Amino acid sequence: MPSPPAIHAHTLSTTRGPRQVLHDLDFTVPRARITGLLGPSGCGKSTLLRAIVGTQAKVTGTLTVLGRPAGHPDLRSRIGYVTQAPAVYNDLTVRQNLAHFAAILTPGRAAAEARTASVARALTAVDLTSHADDLAGHLSGGQRSRASLAVALLGAPELLILDEPTVGLDPVLRRDLWNLFHTLAADHGTTLLVSSHVMDEAERCDRLLLMREGRILAEDTPTALLAHTQAPTIESAFLHLVTTP
Repeated sequence: MPSPPAIHAHTLSTTRGPRQVLHDLDFTVPRARITGLLGPSGCGKSTLLRAIVGTQAKVTGTLTVLGRPAGHPDLRSRIGYVTQAPAVYNDLTVRQNLAHFAAILTPGRAAAEARTASVARALTAVDLTSHADDLAGHLSGGQRSRASLAVALLGAPELLILDEPTVGLDPVLRRDLWNLFHTLAADHGTTLLVSSHVMDEAERCDRLLLMREGRILAEDTPTALLAHTQAPTIESAFLHLVTTP
């Protein structure tokens, strides 16, 4: 039997004040794959990601994550979450930041050796070993983004939620991060949900969720979406879905 999806949503909705942000979403995210959540800024992507990690208020419907209801305490060590704003302390070095968050994940003296090893693995994964002893406040924007990703990789999460992780990065860094994402999925079985408003990143994903105005327009592989819409690019496919009754 096929394994259950990493994420399953049914009639998922949420409101912010008087405004409904997400409208009865139904979708799945398969395990050990990269799923791209693509749509324009302001369409509800970040709200959806917060709902998945359990930090979004006023959520209705069904949302199951790794076999548990979203926000369940058992999920805290199984999910890595990277927000748009870098989540590191400027007055600590990169290594000190990682050590701090590793101690929260696995506290106690008995886990000290394992924490040191996880910090070293995370630094290597994001190629920040040479900057490990630099203050986070002195890093470039791209390096700070990678430091935040390193924090999320501590503990080898089963599910990695990335909110526009490549925004503002140069093409070389974007390429390197996507190579890392594919390595995590293929070699470690990590499930990745990556949001972006850059449509050309769609071709780097195994599966896509196209989103607009709080609704899922399509859920399929990039190849299938192009075939269905007979469009040459994902951006053209998105426009076709928006404009076709």
